[in-house]
Amino acid sequence: MKPETIQTLHPDKDKTNKKIALEKYLVIRNVILEILNESEPTQMELMEAIHERIKGNFDGNAQWYGETVKLDLEARELIKRTKSKPVRYLKEHKSP
Repeated sequence: MKPETIQTLHPDKDKTNKKIALEKYLVIRNVILEILNESEPTQMELMEAIHERIKGNFDGNAQWYGETVKLDLEARELIKRTKSKPVRYLKEHKSP
């Protein structure tokens, strides 16, 4: 049986992101959101933290999936980039 997939989004509306296994998407999504609950990492820090948290328990390239899901979360406005240099990532706080 084929695994269920999700079409990920891209913050640039003119670009199409990847279709990936939903199970892998959810693992990476949850890890990214956990990391952003604790800190505001740079791109490199975020990818390293993803790798550290899932190594040995994830079948696939953690950084590739991390980048794909990070872009999706940005497109869905769940996370955002700062305008600082270097760019940092944080959870989006929406007003009720």
